[in-house]
Amino acid sequence: MDGADPAALEDLICCPVCDALHVVDEIPDGIRLRCVRCRTVIAVGRPEAILRIVTLAATSLVLMTIVIFYPFLQLRNGVFTSRASVFETVMSFSEGIMAPLSIAVAFFVIILPVGRLAAILWALGPLAIERAPLPGAALMLRLSETVKPWAMAEIFMVGVAVALVKLADLATLSMGPAFWSFAAFVFITALQDTQMSKHSIWTALDTAAKNSPR
Repeated sequence: MDGADPAALEDLICCPVCDALHVVDEIPDGIRLRCVRCRTVIAVGRPEAILRIVTLAATSLVLMTIVIFYPFLQLRNGVFTSRASVFETVMSFSEGIMAPLSIAVAFFVIILPVGRLAAILWALGPLAIERAPLPGAALMLRLSETVKPWAMAEIFMVGVAVALVKLADLATLSMGPAFWSFAAFVFITALQDTQMSKHSIWTALDTAAKNSPR
């Protein structure tokens, strides 16, 4: 769009589903804007969107703590019983030829998801309680968007499901609290991502930064 007014371009929103362009001004509190073509939610009024995202991110962070340190699965075959947490499993393969796999699992399944949640809380937490954004809030929000494709908790869950099918004939399986917490984590994270309207979030962050005392 050569020669277009930069201010006008800032008000353009592209629907993430059908790519329809919309011109959006300031969104009233609690109002949801939907795409005129496919009815996908493309923007949400600040208080509803920010508070919901922060609440879901905080809940996911608590669930992830349970996932890391509490028993994930228990295998029982005759007198043999084995149970372990995700952290213990990762550490048990941290040496030898399996070390690279252990590092990859820790990085993509634990470190990146937790880091992304922490970045979201840093960037948006103060806005949810109507406070000035913390230093580096924009950088943290941008970082959370960048690492989103690499936080592969849901891929790990698919792998666990495949492994359960394979192991079901070999031993008696019982799911620990970490398994159900991880399932809830994957669901809540997916729900949180549906609330992440970039226009609403960045507009709210930019407005808060401009209004905060220097």
